[in-house]
Amino acid sequence: MRTAGTALHGIREVTHHQPEVIILDLGLPDLDGGQALKMIRAITATPVLVATARDEEAEIIRLLNAGADDYVVKPFSGEHLPAWITALLRRSSPQGGAAALSVAGLRVDLGRREAQWTGSAWS
Repeated sequence: MRTAGTALHGIREVTHHQPEVIILDLGLPDLDGGQALKMIRAITATPVLVATARDEEAEIIRLLNAGADDYVVKPFSGEHLPAWITALLRRSSPQGGAAALSVAGLRVDLGRREAQWTGSAWS
């Protein structure tokens, strides 16, 4: 797992280390999350899950139309995150030969389409 505290750092990480999925919080200190999403979409087709406290319908629609693959509103339980990630990977990954991903208490088995969470709840 790689994390980034700013949009520019995150975009740099994506260009150097192609992730399986990107979880994007809109509350970034250097750029608006919508701008970061546009920049991410310019360099990769990796699935993007927006996870934020912003729950306005117009904002959700705007970001989904701008390239987000899914949008979840915080707070949410730790059990929901693996399910969302599994669904994103299932829709975006070709069938067969899938591996398992493990990140900070989250294990996603792409072949079995299962996710397990052993960490604490996200907020």
